[in-house]
Amino acid sequence: MEQKKAKFPLSRKLAIMVALIAIVISAVLIILSYTHYKSEMYSHYEEFAMNIGAIAASQLDPDSFQRYLDTGEKDEAYDNAFKTLCDIRENGGIMYLYVVKPELDEVWYVMDTDPSEDAIPLGYHEPYYEGAFAENAERMARGELIEPLISNEQFGWLMSVYYPMQTSLGEPAGYVGVDIQMTDVMNDLHGFAQSMIMLMLALTAIISIILIRISSKTMAEPIKRLSAAAEKLVKEQSGEGTETNIFNQLTIRSRDEVGTLYESLAQMEYDMNAYIRNLVSVTAEKERIGAELNVATQIQADMLPCIFPAFPDRHEFDIYASMTPAKEVGGDFYDFFLIDENHLAMVMADVSGKGVPAALFMVIAKTLIKNQAQDCDYSPAKVLGNVNEQLCEGNKAELFVTVWLAILEISTGKGLAANAGHEHPTLRRAGGQYELIEYRHSPAVATMEGIRFREHEFELHPGDSLFVYTDGVAEATDAQNKLYGTQRMLEALNKEPDALPEQILNAVKCSVDEFVGEAPQFDDITMLCLKYNGPKDSEKEAMSPEKVLKIEADADKLHEVQDFVAAELEANDCPMKTQLLIEVSLEEIFVNVAHYAYPEGKGWAEIHVSVEEGVASITLIDGGIPYDPLSRPDPDVTQSSEDRPIGGLGIYMVKQKMDDVSYEYRDGKNMLTIKKKLH
Repeated sequence: MEQKKAKFPLSRKLAIMVALIAIVISAVLIILSYTHYKSEMYSHYEEFAMNIGAIAASQLDPDSFQRYLDTGEKDEAYDNAFKTLCDIRENGGIMYLYVVKPELDEVWYVMDTDPSEDAIPLGYHEPYYEGAFAENAERMARGELIEPLISNEQFGWLMSVYYPMQTSLGEPAGYVGVDIQMTDVMNDLHGFAQSMIMLMLALTAIISIILIRISSKTMAEPIKRLSAAAEKLVKEQSGEGTETNIFNQLTIRSRDEVGTLYESLAQMEYDMNAYIRNLVSVTAEKERIGAELNVATQIQADMLPCIFPAFPDRHEFDIYASMTPAKEVGGDFYDFFLIDENHLAMVMADVSGKGVPAALFMVIAKTLIKNQAQDCDYSPAKVLGNVNEQLCEGNKAELFVTVWLAILEISTGKGLAANAGHEHPTLRRAGGQYELIEYRHSPAVATMEGIRFREHEFELHPGDSLFVYTDGVAEATDAQNKLYGTQRMLEALNKEPDALPEQILNAVKCSVDEFVGEAPQFDDITMLCLKYNGPKDSEKEAMSPEKVLKIEADADKLHEVQDFVAAELEANDCPMKTQLLIEVSLEEIFVNVAHYAYPEGKGWAEIHVSVEEGVASITLIDGGIPYDPLSRPDPDVTQSSEDRPIGGLGIYMVKQKMDDVSYEYRDGKNMLTIKKKLH
């Protein structure tokens, strides 16, 4: 093949690379400097505003705020405090100074020192501004200390700092609001950024020129000579057995990586001459073996069910399977077939070893299993027992096969399964997640004569799915020999658990390929997925409007839970007030689970949401310690906080806000359900 000259020389690449690196470093330094300077300025103004707020708060009587708002009347104390706040605003160099009392849905104004006609009167109230103010409404209503709020609303570009005040009883009374004009601050920041950019551009240019000259002399020129020699080698190394002596004629004495590269290329040239002499004789033999293996691969693939949909006239179930051998031929196999019109057999197996011996043993095992399944009274244990006896005869190679065999009664979803040393299957109930089904295995088939295999009953309901696989999935390894594992497999299955079987298998295969990367495949990857639809008259019953979120039981995940529930409520036109009540109640329940359900560490939680006939139903499920929050007596809210026992107030508030609250402990899970009418 004709060699093309480099259109983009190494020297130019080095120059561009050095320039880019210098630019990136400069950009990082500019960003870090700007960020630090900005943070310092914001901290300074925040501290200044908080001090102003503290001074203003010291001149106020928080116990009087509610009286002023209720009556709308001012007294002498009010006027004196107002005058003092006006003096503080004028002498403090701030934009606005005011006193507010936040509620959950709106904010009430107690004082506003704005000297213009736009001053807000006592008792005026309005909803929170959209954005940062609305997002902090609940915290402000509770009187909590909040971070400064930056806004660009109708009153200009401001930094708003709120100093909280409490009544003499320790209850939230309101805030002193301090607004600082941000225009001058940002102008200063922009001036600082422009100065930094000019300085870094100058330094970048100087450093780049110096580094480019050094790298060109020490790297580009020697590599250019090696490149020319390599191009010449390719042109001359065109005939069989052609000897060359190109690199040894060069005189490169560098004692760095370039010198090492030169020595390596010279050795490569020597080895190449020897390799070419052996290549011709090996190629012919390899082509012959490759042709035979291609035929064997096709024969093995044709033995497995590969036409989908496999049973186009049967709507009771969907099934899909695939096998990717590690070599041209493999030892894994799957099978599925109708024993009669009402019984479906499914097989997932893995022969010990790889390559041609495993493939031959696989052919025998598959044939025997299918033949025995036709005549063993729908008993997987009997099938494996008979196959075991036949495979043990003359098994001098001491091969064995792990088998998962199930026979499903299609009309009822009931079935029997036997597991002979194979991987644990996974099961997904309708609307749920895929989970491993673990139980004791029988020994692998063909390990010894006289084995009695166990079998167990199972039952599929409409909408349930079954996924089985060989160890090539769970034991796939990346370049660092790290195992893919069943946990990653479950995560891939549960990304879209409602997908069709073919899509499920593709998702798992893509997940395995992404994990493995460029590492070679060491074992066959075989998978089978069955989705049970049930008899025709139950297809509609398998459908469910319920939405499910499974998440880590961690208080930091609360916003994900609230977003998930809010999306479903908004889709059903839930009023904002009702939605807030539901979210507050859900926060109480979820945070309690996160803090107390798993004493020994973090666990999981499931949130089920449905809206039917105008009623929202949210169920929170966890696998923590059993606890019925409804069994605890309601607290006496007429008592003072000092006299009232600690605990129970949160669930009491949930019961007051919701239309119905119920609890159930089933299958080792806590299930707390709240219901609320949307209108």
